[in-house]
Amino acid sequence: MSGKSEQPGSRTSDVEITNVSTHGFWLILDGRERFLPFDAFPWFRQATIEQIMHVELAAPGHLRWPSLDVDLAVRSIDRPDEYPLVSKVAI
Repeated sequence: MSGKSEQPGSRTSDVEITNVSTHGFWLILDGRERFLPFDAFPWFRQATIEQIMHVELAAPGHLRWPSLDVDLAVRSIDRPDEYPLVSKVAI
């Protein structure tokens, strides 16, 4: 036995939700804070804080909220003008 782990440990948090308000929420990814306003991202408006907090970095540049069935490209958060968001959710 070599004494080394066979696999290195994984990072515990690739993305972190830092605050939720009545207007939206903030997350930190790659050392950068981003704001997701509910007006632009209405899928989160009726979500519980627990559902918003349960976010995964599904792939580089791709976030996933499994309990809400929401997937977003990080670029769509950074450059919403390039990604017109269309939702069929009643606001």
